[in-house]
Amino acid sequence: MGSRSDLTDAQRERLEPLLPVSNRRCGRWRDHRQVVNGVYRIRTGLQWRDLPERFGPWKTVHERHRRWSTDGTWEMLLRRIQAEADAAGEIDWDVSVDSTSVRAHHHAAGARHAPPPALKRGLCPDGQSRSGPVGTDRPAGGGGAGGEALGRSRGGFTTKIHLSADGRCRVLSLVITPGQYADCTQFESVMDRIRVPRLTCGRPRTKPDSVSADKGYSNRRTRRYLRRRGIRHVIPEKADQAANRVRRGNAGGRPPGFDRHRYKKRNTVERAINRLKTFRAVATRFDKRGYVYLGTVTAAALVIWLRS
Repeated sequence: MGSRSDLTDAQRERLEPLLPVSNRRCGRWRDHRQVVNGVYRIRTGLQWRDLPERFGPWKTVHERHRRWSTDGTWEMLLRRIQAEADAAGEIDWDVSVDSTSVRAHHHAAGARHAPPPALKRGLCPDGQSRSGPVGTDRPAGGGGAGGEALGRSRGGFTTKIHLSADGRCRVLSLVITPGQYADCTQFESVMDRIRVPRLTCGRPRTKPDSVSADKGYSNRRTRRYLRRRGIRHVIPEKADQAANRVRRGNAGGRPPGFDRHRYKKRNTVERAINRLKTFRAVATRFDKRGYVYLGTVTAAALVIWLRS
């Protein structure tokens, strides 16, 4: 019996050609359909041990999710689906950037301080992953709560998700940090992670048509970065910054341009965040490792792209 969180046949057909075929150790993987439908856990937030039997052994689904989070398979799948949408002209490149805080469950604490070893069971000696073409020498994490993107903010024990979204409320790039990190410090990282491949030859698209963000991103460094890349932007100026500019007179320079009509579309990133947080394992962090939680958020974003 299916579940409303399961992928449809059409959605699975889109993913099937992109999924890894062999684990290079003992033949073919277990049926990917059961594993991919294990996003049921991401939507419901239940413990891995409580995963319904129809998804197969919970350890298999958990290990596959952990492995794909480690070697970048979830990210690769997301980018390939984005590439298909871009080729069909279905991406609105008026991008918005924002962040959201996520309360971390107490089960998310307690990861080992030492980072995972460079050579894991999911990685080959040459650094290539066993589950796909994207490999990593070592997943991010280790070194205590800060190394696992866990921190203390006004919301308590939190992780912050920084993201960009296209004009159709779908995630283009993701960065996670401890909850106390300021939004503006991660703006360049979020923008640099926008990378939509071409289905044919050519470089990936990394430059949006325009970018909008709230006052939390209003600073010289952000505006200088966008001007250097030739990206039109709509970021309102803070009151104290405007007052300081006026006080300096001619030395303060001209006020930055502001398109009120374009800024009204910034709610797309807020709606993208709301869509992400319908997945309970995203809205509340249960994963101890930062790279596993990033894989959880990426998998949720992938499902949103498949359903849009």
